[in-house]
Amino acid sequence: MELTGSWTDIYGSVRASFEGRAGGQVWLIAAPATQAAKVPDVLQGVDGKGRAEFLVHEGLTPLLAALAELKPYGVLVVAEQALSGGPAVTLTAQDIQTEGVSYCEGGSFPAWVSALAPDGRQGVNEAASAVASAGVPVVVASAAEIALTLEAWMNRTPHGR
Repeated sequence: MELTGSWTDIYGSVRASFEGRAGGQVWLIAAPATQAAKVPDVLQGVDGKGRAEFLVHEGLTPLLAALAELKPYGVLVVAEQALSGGPAVTLTAQDIQTEGVSYCEGGSFPAWVSALAPDGRQGVNEAASAVASAGVPVVVASAAEIALTLEAWMNRTPHGR
């Protein structure tokens, strides 16, 4: 996939768009800053159709906003290790102030199950729970697994790879 643009959203989150061959789906790749460094290079090595939107987020509000905006086919959450599911989480409400916008973050988010590998290691992942709350399929993988995971997911979708 080819990097076609990058910018910062109203929440101060870094966003980037990667285009593959014509057709396919829109995918959202979401990573906290601690896991984001390798992602752009990995996405440029993905062989597939469609578009991958990359979001480096702090907190869940930027992720939920990107979900509403993009309506992706699925979300790949980047974490320290791959997970196949996790429990519901509740985040204490807190007021966030950034340049130009303030908002309240927090709430309860449901348990989630991986769209690709439902059997395996379980663990808490707030971003995956937030994605599940929006009804969007989610997969949690490490940065090293992004390309293989995304290509495998594309292979399982209509007009995928």
